[in-house]
Amino acid sequence: MHWKTSRRILSLEHPLVMGILNVTPDSFSDGGKFSTVDAALKRIEEMIVEGADIIDIGGESTRPGSNRVPEHDEIGRVVPVIEAFAKRFDIAISIDTSKSLVAEAAVDAGAEIVNDISGLRWDADIAKVAAKHGTGLVLMHSRGEFETMHSQPPVDDIMAEVAGDFHRAASIAKAAGIGDQQIALDIGIGFGKTFEQNLELLAKLDKLVGEFESYPILVGTSRKSFIGKTLGDVPADRRLAGSLASVAIAVWNGAKIIRAHDVKETVDVVKTVAAIRGQS
Repeated sequence: MHWKTSRRILSLEHPLVMGILNVTPDSFSDGGKFSTVDAALKRIEEMIVEGADIIDIGGESTRPGSNRVPEHDEIGRVVPVIEAFAKRFDIAISIDTSKSLVAEAAVDAGAEIVNDISGLRWDADIAKVAAKHGTGLVLMHSRGEFETMHSQPPVDDIMAEVAGDFHRAASIAKAAGIGDQQIALDIGIGFGKTFEQNLELLAKLDKLVGEFESYPILVGTSRKSFIGKTLGDVPADRRLAGSLASVAIAVWNGAKIIRAHDVKETVDVVKTVAAIRGQS
């Protein structure tokens, strides 16, 4: 299996690590740390040295209670970083956005993957951008609109809900002219799920991997609130061990892309679990 972007083909023989770079003032874990181009480039270089395969750049926080960022402002945050990044490093750049105008500007600046948390629900024109440029496309499961996605009433069967939404999103993408090899699917940990449903998705991830064997499954658990709750309501900066445990379970159950803040530690866990799993 491999994942095709507009600039390269990424092998999925071993799971990939997608490093998180939030160029936002209000992200739940690292808001404001990387809001200048110099600070962002320094962190990008650190993540590359630590073993990141992809850098995912976002200019709009999706934490509970966050507000939508106007397109112009989001473009102003991400494009200068992507332009500087693309000139300095040769590693896959992902733009984390649910707006087609932002995606277009980011791809023009050098991004080669579009990571849409709405799974083409909020702005279906993202599919047109991905098809036009041949980018990779991450389709994440979420529910509700931007303002309500963290306050949705729970569904009865989260596995069936996620699977059904994956089929919907992939069908829209393919109808727009996007090939199977461009698509990755993200289970959307923390988005419209209960504490127990987040755990269930990780525990039963192999079932989704089997049902969607044509697409790599992406998992992003890094520092999320369900880990904080599991560990006794600890803050985000004390969730590393829990994050790594969840990564190990995800990789064991077939995840091919892991999105993380703590790149070095995550790379070590991914390599170790993949090696053990290869002998099972």
